[in-house]
Amino acid sequence: MDSREPGDSNQPKAVCPPLSLYIHIPWCVRKCPYCDFNSHATTGAIPESAYLDALVEDLEQDLAFATGRPIETIFIGGGTPSLMSGDFYDRLIVHLRTKLNIATDAEITLEANPGTLETGRFEAFRKAGINRLSIGVQSFNSGHLKALGRIHDSEAAHRAISAARQAGFDNFNIDLMHGLPGQTPEQALEDLRTALDYQPPHLSWYQLTLEPNTEFYSRPPDLPDDDHLWDIYRQGSEFLHRQGFRDYEVSAWSRDGRASRHNLNYWTFGDYLALGAGAHGKISLADGSIRRYWKTRQPEAYLNRIGSRTAGTDIIAPEDLPLEFLMNALRLTEGVSERLFCERTGLPLSSVGVKLKTARDEKLLVKDRLQATALGQRYLNSLLERFL
Repeated sequence: MDSREPGDSNQPKAVCPPLSLYIHIPWCVRKCPYCDFNSHATTGAIPESAYLDALVEDLEQDLAFATGRPIETIFIGGGTPSLMSGDFYDRLIVHLRTKLNIATDAEITLEANPGTLETGRFEAFRKAGINRLSIGVQSFNSGHLKALGRIHDSEAAHRAISAARQAGFDNFNIDLMHGLPGQTPEQALEDLRTALDYQPPHLSWYQLTLEPNTEFYSRPPDLPDDDHLWDIYRQGSEFLHRQGFRDYEVSAWSRDGRASRHNLNYWTFGDYLALGAGAHGKISLADGSIRRYWKTRQPEAYLNRIGSRTAGTDIIAPEDLPLEFLMNALRLTEGVSERLFCERTGLPLSSVGVKLKTARDEKLLVKDRLQATALGQRYLNSLLERFL
């Protein structure tokens, strides 16, 4: 590790960050009208065996990035990963363990959606080696679920969480949205109260936004106005704090010590391999540069690709590194140390010294740490624009 102080104008040494693995499962039962992820509605049986073979081939191309580095966390996202069988994940994780150095305490998370889980599915996932779930409930109100285009109702949401608990999953996240069409502050609070009845260690609680290239963007629903949105957020935040939850990240809440390790690696500018159709990765290279790369997006093209499935790569220019780092780090409520900026970017803190001083003079950043103030959190996009 570099021994110079963060403010030293000499170039510091970049320190190799922790390494994670992201795996993308691109299929879902039906495309939700708000979803801008790489998800594709199924038109028949999912080609599990062919996709497993493609993932195995894909991994071979990226193994050099993991040489000598343990995998600290794995996140399987989608799409709807819970559409795949327990046998699929058993075979996949066995292969990963033969090819990669997966830490003995690795956090292995699977996204699971209610409505795609027949009896015994959670037990099979746990037996395969998955030790954390992220359950996409979105709301416990059946009317709101229908407005969101979800395939499950409130009863299915309750069944899914109960089944996960019965299968032995004590480390799980409940995914909830707020600011839904016609939602009142009391209804948003009721979703939170219902979720906490299951004693989850972690909640993702975020506002519905209208993203380009979605059905909701082209045909916007009637969403709560800004005053109602603020009331929902304020009342929900106060309730979660009273219940012992900490908002460690912009839209993530956890009990002490139960934050998502995988997400923390993203926000602290760690590295992550990418497998699967449309997956994105980030790798720190031996020459000190940092590469982002992404895989072939369309499932059929990914399955039929011969050779590398990497569709594109981009070396982050040194002048862009400060913004890239801060876009992640400032999502964290407690921010990060100034030293971490030097270790993860290889740049001296003096490279952004003037901009840091301006942000601190404007009361947007705290002193001696890369952490947004309450004002800076409220105007985070404006704060980040100072580092363009």
